Amino acid sequence: MHRAIAAAHTTAATDDVPIGAAIFAPDGELVAAAANEVEASGDPTRHAEMVALTQATEALSTTGWELADCTLVVTLEPCSMCAGAMVLARMPRVVFGAWEPKTGAAGSVLDVLREPRLNHQVEVIGGVLAKECAQLLRNFFADKR
Repeated sequence: MHRAIAAAHTTAATDDVPIGAAIFAPDGELVAAAANEVEASGDPTRHAEMVALTQATEALSTTGWELADCTLVVTLEPCSMCAGAMVLARMPRVVFGAWEPKTGAAGSVLDVLREPRLNHQVEVIGGVLAKECAQLLRNFFADKR
């Protein structure tokens, strides 16, 4: 989670919401790390998780597009778009920090990652360093007001 938090801190220059994601190989090696790029790119699909998934797929291109052995760590509960991408990438596990009661798709509003009607379910571990992850967001939005 510390690597994802470090990535979240890189958004200050772009005014993006400070959300960071990191993807790790089974041996613990960092495969990708990214932060939100929505404001910087003008693209609403450039959430930290989506950017990290793209980076990991490119880094592991010799093993195919599936990230079946990797773990994604993100500072905020994934939204439905990101959760859907994780299911499609066959991620076995997602670890997140703060819960997202308005758009969370890992148990808060929806549970896309564990939806039994889909062809793949993802293990979810939520609340890891939740206070620290939530504080990043509180500070960002307090500065906006």
